[in-house]
Amino acid sequence: MLRTAFSVLALTAALAAAPAYAQAPAAAPAAVAPGVSEDARLAAFFQEAFLESARLSPETLTQLGMKERYGELGDYTKAGQDKALAVAQAQLARMTRTFDRARLSPASQLSYDLFAKSVATQATLTKWYWQAYAVSSTGGALDGLPVMLINNHRVDTVADAEAYVARLRAVERVAGEVSADLGERTAKGYLPPAFVFGRVIPDAQNQIKGAPFDTGPDHAIWADFKTKVAALKTDEAVKAKLLADGEAALKGEWRRGYDRYLAALAAMSAKATSVDGVWALPQGDAYYADMVAFFTTTTLTPDQIHQTGLSEVARIRGEMEVIKTKVGFKGSLAEFFAYVKSDPKFHYPNTAAGKQQYLADAKALIANYMAVAPRQFSHLPKQALEVRAVEPFREKTASVAFYNPGTPDGSRSGIFYVNLSDMTQVLKPQIEAIAYHEGAPGHHFQIARSMEQAELPMFRRFAYQGAYIEGWGLYAEKLGKEAGFYQDPYNDFGRLSLELWRAARLVVDTGIHAKHWSRDQTIAYMRDNTLNSERDIASEVDRYFTNPGQATSYKTGQLKISQLRAKAEAALGPKFDLRDYHEVVLSNGALPLDVLEAQVDAYVARRK
Repeated sequence: MLRTAFSVLALTAALAAAPAYAQAPAAAPAAVAPGVSEDARLAAFFQEAFLESARLSPETLTQLGMKERYGELGDYTKAGQDKALAVAQAQLARMTRTFDRARLSPASQLSYDLFAKSVATQATLTKWYWQAYAVSSTGGALDGLPVMLINNHRVDTVADAEAYVARLRAVERVAGEVSADLGERTAKGYLPPAFVFGRVIPDAQNQIKGAPFDTGPDHAIWADFKTKVAALKTDEAVKAKLLADGEAALKGEWRRGYDRYLAALAAMSAKATSVDGVWALPQGDAYYADMVAFFTTTTLTPDQIHQTGLSEVARIRGEMEVIKTKVGFKGSLAEFFAYVKSDPKFHYPNTAAGKQQYLADAKALIANYMAVAPRQFSHLPKQALEVRAVEPFREKTASVAFYNPGTPDGSRSGIFYVNLSDMTQVLKPQIEAIAYHEGAPGHHFQIARSMEQAELPMFRRFAYQGAYIEGWGLYAEKLGKEAGFYQDPYNDFGRLSLELWRAARLVVDTGIHAKHWSRDQTIAYMRDNTLNSERDIASEVDRYFTNPGQATSYKTGQLKISQLRAKAEAALGPKFDLRDYHEVVLSNGALPLDVLEAQVDAYVARRK
């Protein structure tokens, strides 16, 4: 995520927008009619700047719904990232030179400040290019390409299908750039922990398995291309040629690209023999401090975060003891953990039917919440929300569950993905909180709402603010309880187990990277303080090792959002309305936590 070309959207998973935006780019500020307000001129500047940066990445344009550079893939080199930063810094210089902040409205001043902050963040992340792992437990730079082609590359015409084929061919060039970068990192000694290759290499190998590479079932890309071509309104000869070209591209450039990528991964794997936090990298401590600041949007130190984690773990364990007593379990909390993890009644069958039942249950939970959502929200997202299982080709590197954004115009739904590769690892008591976190009222309510805010500049509608986004998702898990759900005490225990997991993340992320914890030490802590399965514990720990700081965002953000709500409730008393509070939190898009606090304080002052 941090290595791909730094377009405006490159730092966020929320890479989607309505095609309508893309077809009508605003004029540059200089072209705005005389007499218009300073705010209007700034809005035009932001639109121009956003599209200028987006056009550096064909993938981003596609995710925006645009068909510019439709048959291309972006620049996956360090030079490409440096160019993106240079463009952003030039835009910032142009903004400060062209606009007088004092003449702007408070809303535009906020956008002005956030734009300046986003460029500073981009510079910080670019500074740590070599320290940011090129491959992690959640994948490498090529992993997004199949997903982008399947989910975002629309084939409405023959030309669109030809562009799809051109992108298949471009994989050879992109894989060459990625492989050369891996080779340089290997030579310089910027190596990830050894365990990542056991995840990344099998998923990369999956990209050259199945038809048309062998006699197995269709590869996901081949199946997708065939489906899209079949739906075209053109003659059969044209369709046959498109399929022949697609097959040739997959067997040729696509395969050669992945072969080279696999060779580079193997060479790096041979050199990567240690398992350490980023403290072992050159300037590792400074790098980690910057990553913690980036993901939490605070000035909290790793030690402060570590202590907060220990405190939250103790608090949540106390609440879990109450539920353990309530259901009549006589053993220790550790024994209760083991009971919930092992008893068959808390598991789905490890079958296709079991997977379908999970998906059906998740859909029902979301539908039930949507029926009562107006009690807690005055504005609901317009987008639909789907629930899907993670595709088999990326199960090894995919996380337990995650959200994929749709488009504001409804042409693509938001998707709540869940990894169902092994149902023995899935617990029924946790499904309710996961559905609220990833779906409604969690990420779907926040991200879809942000994209639908037409009055906000596009860079804000797609902004990545880790603590805000993940903090909202965790905060939303408890909203389900406040709405009257979690009637089964075991499901409420499951909710607490997920909150405990996020609190433990504060402890182990800082433990790994600031206190030099070993992988075994980290796994032992997670085993003692989460309800996660052994497979998920190992997967999560590997993620914390290779994505330093990211795991600190969830609890940090949730604590702040909850604290600000309590502060507003205390100040306003009977004037407090939960729907109004949620509107204040969500209506400005994703924000750094200090900016969010200022917005809530202003809301309280207005209500008073």
